[in-house]
Amino acid sequence: MSELTYYVALPFVPSDHGIAPGEATECFSANAAVMRAEALSRKPRHVGAVAFSRSADPAVGEFGDAKLIRKFGDVPDNLGAL
Repeated sequence: MSELTYYVALPFVPSDHGIAPGEATECFSANAAVMRAEALSRKPRHVGAVAFSRSADPAVGEFGDAKLIRKFGDVPDNLGAL
């Protein structure tokens, strides 16, 4: 099977330990992920959001590293755990 690319908007919320990721939203394209991340960053109780992509091969269950597309607001500098 061929490799697929997933586009995601991920908000960040305040937590007891600083900032934590909220609920991710899968999007149809990079542009849709950017627009959704921007909207999420403006919601009450959200401090920021990111749009990122990630490639995967569903046949073998392997995921590549996340690639940041754009960030909005207050997000952690280390996004390696996306």
